[in-house]
Amino acid sequence: MFSSVAHLARANPFNTPHLQLVHDGLGDLRSSSPGPTGQPRRPRNLAAAAVEEQYSCDYGSGRFFILCGLGGIISCGTTHTALVPLDLVKCRMQGLCKFGFYEVFKVLYSNMLGEENTYLWRTSLYLAASASAEFFADIALAPMEAAKVRIQTQPGYANTLRDAAPKMYKEEGLKAFYKGVAPLWMRQIPYTMMKFACFERTVEALYKFVVPKPRSECSKPEQLVVTFVAGYIAGVFCAIVSHPADSVVSVLNKEKGSSASLVLKRLGFKGVWKGLFARIIMIGTLTALQWFIYDSVKVYFRLPRPPPPEMPESLKKKLGLTQ
Repeated sequence: MFSSVAHLARANPFNTPHLQLVHDGLGDLRSSSPGPTGQPRRPRNLAAAAVEEQYSCDYGSGRFFILCGLGGIISCGTTHTALVPLDLVKCRMQGLCKFGFYEVFKVLYSNMLGEENTYLWRTSLYLAASASAEFFADIALAPMEAAKVRIQTQPGYANTLRDAAPKMYKEEGLKAFYKGVAPLWMRQIPYTMMKFACFERTVEALYKFVVPKPRSECSKPEQLVVTFVAGYIAGVFCAIVSHPADSVVSVLNKEKGSSASLVLKRLGFKGVWKGLFARIIMIGTLTALQWFIYDSVKVYFRLPRPPPPEMPESLKKKLGLTQ
């Protein structure tokens, strides 16, 4: 699978080495005026850029996806170190699947769309890739979530996942682990779609309207600051989108026999938004740290990090933006 994805990724418009070289002006090397020795004149930042862009693997390779998954584990695991062991395992699993699968699906869907449509429909691509990643992440998460609920709601049933899983399987079979996957999808997929799509478009907007110089001229620490800010903004939107549902779920977990419609009616419009500011602070900070750590892992392992996408030259010609 990874070999076929890597083959497709070489022509992917998100492929950092290609875009970064063009962005740095290295793509025009052949057309530049000759130097004193008759060779094409090299841009002044060429040597620095060449050193900077020495990646440890190709974009879209198996190693790239594996290290992205590791980055997700480190990111989510680090930001949830205070959790109980079962929750910590869940968060690491979620980090692996969310970030790792997101990169996989972003490459696959981009190659399905082609270079021009990838640019035009990039927000939809981010949404589809993150939704697909969360879909599979929840399948992996559902058994642990089911065991956690069983342990918490039935005192004395079991103390650990290792104890609970065999008992649940003996009583209900596989159904015991996946009967809650649909509600999990309903809660987690919209949240993750906002987390990834908002982050991607916010990074693009920050470099376009806020950062006073191109990304290629920013140092790695400066780029990581942009990552943190974009992650915080994405976290704010995540908190707003998910807060009403979380308010209802919190009440449902406390009151046995209640239904979502009854709780929603009792809380009313103001009630479902109670505590939003505190949630924004919490989710915003958490999301910002996760993106910052994830991007830092990419920097540490010298992974390709795509710059904000630019309109392809072929599309510019079609739209009459170039001669």
